[in-house]
Amino acid sequence: MRGCMMILLLSLAVAFFTTLLIAPYFMQFLRAGGIVGLDLHKRDRPKLPTSGGTCVALGLLAGLLSYIGLTTFLEGPMPHMTDMLAVISSVLIIMFVGFLDDLNVKAHAVLTKEGLDIRVGFPQWAKPLLTLPAAVPLMVVNAGETIMSIPLIGPVDFGILYPLLLIPIGVVCASNAVNLLAGFNGSESGMGMAYLLGLGVFALMRGNFAAAIFLTAFAAVAGFIKYNWYPTKFLPGDSLTYLLGAVVASGVIVGNMEKVGLIVMIPFIIELLLKLRSKLKASCLGKLRPDGKLDPPYGRKIYSITHIIMNIKPMTEKQVSIILIVIEAAFVAIALANLI
Repeated sequence: MRGCMMILLLSLAVAFFTTLLIAPYFMQFLRAGGIVGLDLHKRDRPKLPTSGGTCVALGLLAGLLSYIGLTTFLEGPMPHMTDMLAVISSVLIIMFVGFLDDLNVKAHAVLTKEGLDIRVGFPQWAKPLLTLPAAVPLMVVNAGETIMSIPLIGPVDFGILYPLLLIPIGVVCASNAVNLLAGFNGSESGMGMAYLLGLGVFALMRGNFAAAIFLTAFAAVAGFIKYNWYPTKFLPGDSLTYLLGAVVASGVIVGNMEKVGLIVMIPFIIELLLKLRSKLKASCLGKLRPDGKLDPPYGRKIYSITHIIMNIKPMTEKQVSIILIVIEAAFVAIALANLI
């Protein structure tokens, strides 16, 4: 047990330092290639390198492969090897889709009637289809357990419907839901650290191998947030939001943690329901005031959790990010309460 914990800690260090050290080189490379985005909540709207999810993915890959390799050679054949490799495949596929979306964003901008310059990539209807291939590795290895506990009903065996229907729904919904609540310096990576750490601790306390997936992803994002926190130097892009959603979905599936996974995703589910009121056309971004604070973009109309926050009083971008992270941490605490 002690040896396994040391292997996990070494893997987390590999993920953290890989991301931390390669991020500056990725920033230079992406900027030189013109892969940049606008930091929309700054008065001068600086152009910054985007698609930070690429270096986070490499950090996660380095950490997980270190975990698999060290476990195999020091502890013997690793159980759940097939599931772990399927998770890696899913994460890399969806990161690549997000990177393509970031490339597409560069060429498009929409000026709304509220004065918001919204950078858009692939059409909303196309994003679920494009993220669907990420579910294939988990489907073909029949990852997870087909029996799920349904509230008020009890255990239900979904059989063949689990890999053919529930797995793709889970991966597509999680990746796209995380992408809905983004756009504030540090919010995506900060919220990601909260739910990844919560899921990792939950799995670790139960001796679940999925803890390695969540905690390694947490370490990789922790290495990235140095560059993404306010004022950001490196925009996360869709490559990070898609990746984070895929990590949650795949880890929850292979670790049979659907209930706790659903709890930590509640803020994103709420965000989806609010966005549906605008037929997914509204933005969660704010309108920048002369004093640097943010006003809700649609007045008293609420189409996002951030609109609720900014309707309380005008806030800075940093304050909105912190509140979003606190909200996510609260739902993580609720999920962890299941440990008691």
